[in-house]
Amino acid sequence: MNGFQPITKKNMFTGIVEETGEVSSFDRTHEGGRLAVVCKLVAADLSVGDSLAVNGCCLTVSSLEGAKAWFDLLEETISCTSFDNLRAGDSVNLERSLAANGRLGGHFLSGHVDEAAKVAVFEKRGENYFLEVQATSESAKYLVPKGSIAIDGVSLTVYEVDDSKFSVWLIPHTLEVTTFDRLQQGDLVNLEFDLLAKYVESILDARS
Repeated sequence: MNGFQPITKKNMFTGIVEETGEVSSFDRTHEGGRLAVVCKLVAADLSVGDSLAVNGCCLTVSSLEGAKAWFDLLEETISCTSFDNLRAGDSVNLERSLAANGRLGGHFLSGHVDEAAKVAVFEKRGENYFLEVQATSESAKYLVPKGSIAIDGVSLTVYEVDDSKFSVWLIPHTLEVTTFDRLQQGDLVNLEFDLLAKYVESILDARS
C-alpha cells in the first residue's frame, strides 16, 4: 500500500504485537511523510529494506540508527490510515513480518490497511474491556460475529455486529502489551479485514 514494497516480496503478519515503539517524529512532506520510531526488541535484527507493521500498516525501513527506524510514507498511505494523527511520544504497535518457521498465533494479515475507523465505545466492563468501532457501510460485508479483524495491527475476534458497527472484547493482557491502554472514544484506528472474506468476494465477483 505504501508504494515502497519491492514487487518481489510478499510479506505476511499475524497480528501478534511484538512490542510497542515510540514515535520520535513524523514530518509531513510534499509527497507524504517521514516517520521515525524508536524500538527495542524488533531493532535487534532489523535492516534497511525490511518490512515492519506499524499499527497494522506494512512499512519499509528506509534507514536505521541504533534503535531508531525511519519510514517514508506516500500520501495514499497517510490518507487511508490514522498516521496523520501521530505525534512525537505516541506509542505504536510493532510486528516484524512472519518468518517461514514462525508460529501463527493470530491470523494472516497483509499489512494493507483497509480503512481508518472511529472508536465509538471503549470502556472497562468487569475485568475486561469492551471496544466498539464504527466502520464504513462499504465494509460491513466483511464483518461477521466470531470472525477475524485486525485493529491497529492486533488480531482480534469480532464479538457483535450492528450494521457497520462492530465490537470486540479485550483482556487486560492485551492492553498491557499494545497501545490500547491509551484508546479513547473518538480516536481513529487502522482496520484490516479478513483476507479470506476478501478472496471470497473477489471469486464471487469474477463469477457474476
